[in-house]
Amino acid sequence: MRIYISVDMEGITGLVDADDVQPGGRDYERGRLMMAEDVNAAIRGAVAAGATDITVNDAHGPMRNLVPEALHPTARLIRGKPKQMLMLEGLAPEHDAAVFVGYHSRAGALGVLSHSFMGHEIEDMWLDDRPVGEIGLAHATAAAIGVPVTVLTGDDCACTEMTEWDASVRTVAVKYARDRFSADLRPSEEARAAIEKAVAASLAVPPKAPAVAAAPSALTVRWQSASVASTLLGIPGVTSSDSRTVQAQGTLPDLYRLFGVWMRVAASLTNQPPYC
Repeated sequence: MRIYISVDMEGITGLVDADDVQPGGRDYERGRLMMAEDVNAAIRGAVAAGATDITVNDAHGPMRNLVPEALHPTARLIRGKPKQMLMLEGLAPEHDAAVFVGYHSRAGALGVLSHSFMGHEIEDMWLDDRPVGEIGLAHATAAAIGVPVTVLTGDDCACTEMTEWDASVRTVAVKYARDRFSADLRPSEEARAAIEKAVAASLAVPPKAPAVAAAPSALTVRWQSASVASTLLGIPGVTSSDSRTVQAQGTLPDLYRLFGVWMRVAASLTNQPPYC
């Protein structure tokens, strides 16, 4: 059984602030270790269920957060950037299941460290007119590749967002948001035991591959900066509905890859701290 694990950082056990998740932050080094422990719990669950091939993608920020030697020896690590497939780099139809560890809620939600991909540079996103953030877009793209998402871990807001998107995905709340930079923390050992148990249970019966939709999807993004939207109109197929909102149509995962190009353009034009 081949398992793919995409790991973000904002939804990791015990982390609540930018200093926990940004390189150079006073608690970042501790955050990296906490990140590895949550991932290792998911790996142990996958191994217990019979997984023999496990790929972990470091999907947060610089994508060099996980310390390789701190990772469970069973797993292979995809590290660094750029990555054409962003948070899903390395995901392939041959994978039997995907697990999302440490995910967070979308921009505008009152979840811990909530945002959509680029701090507050992205104000809103929609996939086929449905509000979406990192959770929904990654889930839809994995489904288009033919891989079911079986577990998501993060704060309670991220878990609610996942359930609203796809109620069949098991969720593990490792903390409960009090506000955007505060949370009621679940004890670390308890949270990791819950992650391990959820992953093992989700893989106990071989997951069913999702139906792959052939119809094009529409992705719409509202940016904080009109400059970003204006520049993106230079990309063939990108249109605008107002000075800060652009959209494009295409099939996933190609649309997800195109969105990665949009973000690289936006990053070249802005210099916004992620959690202002």
